[in-house]
Amino acid sequence: MNVIEINTVDAPAAAPYARLTEAQLRRAGEGRGLFIAESMNVIKSALEAGHTPVSLLTERRRLEEISSELGPLIGETPVLTADEEELAKLTGYRLSRGFLCAMERKPLLPVEEALKGASRVAVLEGINDPSNVGAIIRSAAALGMDAVLLAENCCDPLHRRAARVSMGAVFRVPWAALPCKAGNANAVDMSALRENGFFAAAAALTAGSLAIDDPSILRAEKLAVLLGSEGNGLCPETVACADSTVMIPMARGVDSLNVAAAAAVIFWTVAKK
Repeated sequence: MNVIEINTVDAPAAAPYARLTEAQLRRAGEGRGLFIAESMNVIKSALEAGHTPVSLLTERRRLEEISSELGPLIGETPVLTADEEELAKLTGYRLSRGFLCAMERKPLLPVEEALKGASRVAVLEGINDPSNVGAIIRSAAALGMDAVLLAENCCDPLHRRAARVSMGAVFRVPWAALPCKAGNANAVDMSALRENGFFAAAAALTAGSLAIDDPSILRAEKLAVLLGSEGNGLCPETVACADSTVMIPMARGVDSLNVAAAAAVIFWTVAKK
């Protein structure tokens, strides 16, 4: 392996891990954009999906694990290393998952490509918590959703924490970015869904909401389930433009679930078995 010892946060090779914000990472890498994959599982998934590694970062004691697990996949990619305390100073946190890998982004998948052949898709609007986005994508992959579309006001699925929480599913389920509506940066533009024949079901606690297992929802040939942010839910304009509103029936006076938990229930219910 191409092992490089580092002992300062000023080392140029350490910039993606020590000095660049998520926004800066998206502009780094000679215009291609970078992201940080965390944990062996996520790194492997990204490599298998065709992402190019720029460098890896790990504790000195774990070099042998990188060699045995990733050796053939990373070739001469620089592997930056130091002891545990030095890396904690460099990154600002302890490497609880053992490994970080700076990788090049690939061009975004066009919406039309993500929807091609799909019959069940999740649409996320205004969800900015990386853990929620990662958990939703993991559930979408596991429970039979064909694609995930994210409004441009959502968290980046390749955010370090989102990709980690997804357990690498962000590299296994197709996802694409949807624009927000002209004149309303809080509402997703559903034009692509309409053009591709999708029935839009908005998850919202309204008086007329149907239970998510209502036959009129389940029999839709092409179904898009719209999910909103944890606090505010979907934009009122989005709800008004949907073909139907749906909800998960609740007990004991509980009015709603965390958006990631609700997504899992909804995906399992509507996915074609």
